[in-house]
Amino acid sequence: MTEGPSHDALGPLVAEHLPPILYALEVCALQMEGAGRSEEADYYRALARRLSEASGTPREEAT
Repeated sequence: MTEGPSHDALGPLVAEHLPPILYALEVCALQMEGAGRSEEADYYRALARRLSEASGTPREEAT
């Protein structure tokens, strides 16, 4: 039985690579939308939003 991911190890790694992670999640969301899978697209966008908010990145308002 494994204990799961190490939060101490993941935090700095995610922080260091957050911009490309957020970009990749949006690419996934766009692909899901294009495939008619809006529920999955919403999931990837919500995950990106949570990561962004957790990092203290200011949220951009939709125009």
